[in-house]
Amino acid sequence: MNIWCDRVVDADGVRERVRFTHAGGLVAAVETDVAPRGDDVVLGTVIPGVANAHSHAFHRVLRGRTHAHGGDFWRWRESMYAAAARLDPESYFELARAVFAEMVTSGYTAVGEFHYVHHRQDGTPYPHEMERAVAAAAESVGIRLTLLDTAYLTGGIDRPLAPKQERFSDGSAGAYLDRWHELRDRVGHGARLGAAVHSVRAVPRDAIAQIAAGLTADVPLHVHLSEQPQENADCVAAYGLTPTELLSEAGVLSARATAVHATHLTGGDIALLGEAGASIVMCPTTEADLGDGIGPARELLSAGARLAIGSDQNAVVDPFLETRGLEMHERLAHGARGRFAPAEILRAATADGYRSLGWQVAPLQPGGPCDLVEIDAASARTLGSHPTELMLTATAADARRVIVGGHTVASRGRLADGTSPAQLLHDALRRFP
Repeated sequence: MNIWCDRVVDADGVRERVRFTHAGGLVAAVETDVAPRGDDVVLGTVIPGVANAHSHAFHRVLRGRTHAHGGDFWRWRESMYAAAARLDPESYFELARAVFAEMVTSGYTAVGEFHYVHHRQDGTPYPHEMERAVAAAAESVGIRLTLLDTAYLTGGIDRPLAPKQERFSDGSAGAYLDRWHELRDRVGHGARLGAAVHSVRAVPRDAIAQIAAGLTADVPLHVHLSEQPQENADCVAAYGLTPTELLSEAGVLSARATAVHATHLTGGDIALLGEAGASIVMCPTTEADLGDGIGPARELLSAGARLAIGSDQNAVVDPFLETRGLEMHERLAHGARGRFAPAEILRAATADGYRSLGWQVAPLQPGGPCDLVEIDAASARTLGSHPTELMLTATAADARRVIVGGHTVASRGRLADGTSPAQLLHDALRRFP
């Protein structure tokens, strides 16, 4: 069945009475100012599908369990390692399925899973079992997945891996690339395969260059960038370059590259990322939760980079809160409102988020994914909002229906089959006392 919407709000504005014909999960035709036909799915106010461009699904284990400890990012990281140590393919499937279910019922239609828990705890290989578990979890709830298979080789610049990091590593850039190319043929479950360099802390300069050269130009390549000042200081001390300069020298920066966080940048860093047309994934709820800081999102966009959003550690799973966090952090940092036009933050959540995950045509455009989110425009939160400003007032509770590939995957907080994400999370988290 095709889809008729009373109103469609996207980065180009507002269209009324819109009908989408779809085939093979993609939009085949778009008609405007038409009446619905008898067999159409009839919706109210709709936005294009929303991409969660940066997620670590297993970090969801830590939600509500780390605040009392205080400390900083580095202390939080120890709890993260403890959670990673408990994962095996079975428990990872169950946990990722629950997290992806929470995402899709909250209004995310696609996710980029930044995945580095590859092997057994002692570092001996699984035959792609962890990666296939994540892909199967996404397929089971109907969310689009770009699996960002991640290289992780060192415990810090010029430092060996710690025992708790062994399961993340393939040992060398060459071994990572060999496993990545094998995985491309075997990941299955409808997932797209992207790649990632964890960070300049976890992958040496020469290895970063080797990985960038060993991937074809159509493969999205993501990297954590300058999330913490210590990373910058260590990189400058070791290489005489900022992390951004190192990535540029290594051949990483281009339109296929995505930098995650990009919090502590120099003016030169911003210029390099902008000139490359790179994507930048801002994760406002995580960056606030971990005390990372507020990145120069407006400056990056003005320089020519593109913005996207991510839930990162999944302490919060709400695309609306994440998206307006872009604007609210800018207001706090600069003491002014309206740092982004509504169209700019909507584009970050939708078209440019999908672009960072390898989709060259935006959702709800002809040839693009038939992915959309129906928003309740008459809730206590949204009533009275101008349609173009719903992203600044709605929350995940206002995601009425979520459609991926032309098919309903979630409705009113539950999966299409009626399953509650809360029940899935309850069952999954029992493995992580």
